[in-house]
Amino acid sequence: MGASLSSASPGKRGRRALNAEINVTPFVDVMLVLLIVFMITAPLLTTGVDVSLPQKSADALPPSSTQPLSVTMRADGTLFIQDTQIAPEELIPKLNAIAGEGYEERIYLRVDETIDYGEAIGVMTLIQGAGYRNLALVTDPQARGTR
Repeated sequence: MGASLSSASPGKRGRRALNAEINVTPFVDVMLVLLIVFMITAPLLTTGVDVSLPQKSADALPPSSTQPLSVTMRADGTLFIQDTQIAPEELIPKLNAIAGEGYEERIYLRVDETIDYGEAIGVMTLIQGAGYRNLALVTDPQARGTR
């Protein structure tokens, strides 16, 4: 943003008058560089955001006409189908024996809140890998207003 001096009249030498025109080219160049920098860095800043997931319960599902199948995982990692304790390697054969070819039968997965997220997902993928697609997670309905 400089002001240049130019001659007041073309025939006179010596005194120069001030030229009040602003050169905006450097300003535009700086603004374009800043725009490019922000366009590149803004998406990178949103990928590493820490999130605290909410702990809310959903509305209850309507009751079905048949007894739902329930798989429970306790805090110590033991598995149950309904009220019967089973070994982890027996989970899929027992589900197949109970449900037969009923891959559309709803299976309720009840997992203790202290269980590691990866362990719970491991049981879910094991059940889904066996062909059961109608899987639901059970939450505590009394916890509706917490957090």
